[in-house]
Amino acid sequence: MPTHTMRAVRLHEHGGPEVLRYDEVPIPEPGPGEVLVRVHAVGVNPPDWYLRGGLTNVPGSESTVSLPVIPGTDVSGVVEAVAADVDGLAVGDEVFGLLRFPSFDGSAYGEYVAAPASDLACKPAGVDHVHAAGAPMAGLTAWQFLIELGHDHPSPFQKAPHRPTALDADTTVLVNGAAGGVGHFALQLAKWKGARVIAVASGTHESFLRELGADQFIDYTKSRPEDLVHDIDLVLDTVGGPDSSRFLRTLKRGGSQFPVFPGDFDEEETAKLGVTVSTAQVRSNGTQLAELGRLLDAGTVRVAIDSTFALAEARAAHERAARGHIQGKIVLTVV
Repeated sequence: MPTHTMRAVRLHEHGGPEVLRYDEVPIPEPGPGEVLVRVHAVGVNPPDWYLRGGLTNVPGSESTVSLPVIPGTDVSGVVEAVAADVDGLAVGDEVFGLLRFPSFDGSAYGEYVAAPASDLACKPAGVDHVHAAGAPMAGLTAWQFLIELGHDHPSPFQKAPHRPTALDADTTVLVNGAAGGVGHFALQLAKWKGARVIAVASGTHESFLRELGADQFIDYTKSRPEDLVHDIDLVLDTVGGPDSSRFLRTLKRGGSQFPVFPGDFDEEETAKLGVTVSTAQVRSNGTQLAELGRLLDAGTVRVAIDSTFALAEARAAHERAARGHIQGKIVLTVV
């Protein structure tokens, strides 16, 4: 490393996209259990704009942010240095990961990042850094909701541990917000398990979602899913909001709704309908990411990229996110 400083995007105050500043800062030193990653690409995720907007700690996290702070959690890059106690990673390895989540200590929007080795997996050889950077948070959210939670930490949102529904050829899954980051992974993972999948999104995304394997498509701008479909086994709702409970009427008795953003549900209503509502909070997990990486390498699951922006253009990336109707992932390119 010829220099001891790097460029990074930081927040010095909370606010709109205009508060993202492109600064020169010291290159971090990897601590015990960590590696230094030269970042090639960074995934943009909702927690990045929650932090920018003024949220200073993630529910369930002990750590509170102090300003200035480097946002971001999702990286793909190359190992530049390795702490003495780290096994299994070496300088030059290509890696990707969701860093230190749930917390705002990821510091991904920079040219280098110190990353816990346990949060990383080897980048799939057949996938470039831009696509790999789009996978960690969204892919692990879909994985932990649908396939395996992978930890026993209590949820900040509910008392009972989240339990995924068994997915197979006898299962019908509805994914609301199917074209977004979590949604497009959930659709593909459910198809991988053999389920029948109904994708709900706006009409512009129909051909994209059918290419990913959707068996049925509902354009929510033209019709209401709860009027069209019934006897669903599982609804994964990546949109949330006050209307989320309308999907309960699409479920069969014994079915489940998994809200990615915890919503307002009436316990009496869910009991009467004989359905379960369960949510989870995504956590960093290098082991699960390695499993997802194998599916990415095989082409079983692919990462769709909505748009890319240079790191210095993080403001424009956040403005793109604010416009909504994202197809896949927004990614910052660094190298």
